[in-house]
Amino acid sequence: MSDTSHDLEMRRKKLLFRGAHRGTKENDILMCRFMDTHLASLNAAQLDAFEALINDVPDADFFLWATKKVPAPAPYDTDVLHMIQNLSNA
Repeated sequence: MSDTSHDLEMRRKKLLFRGAHRGTKENDILMCRFMDTHLASLNAAQLDAFEALINDVPDADFFLWATKKVPAPAPYDTDVLHMIQNLSNA
């Protein structure tokens, strides 16, 4: 995907909606807190990592990883997940 300013902004808008509608209230809160703090400054690679968390990871797994109750598998153990974890434990 191209990483022009416009393209990144369009991706952010789509992720903002999808991240706020995860399915469980707890995950919605975690995602919204993360997006309020970091979404505007994520680069293309970080947006890819965030999008993978939203699209590929079931709610129950995401919550366990985000709250550090269970370690995330290597493909999802990214700086984006660490940012979410830092906010979830703040």
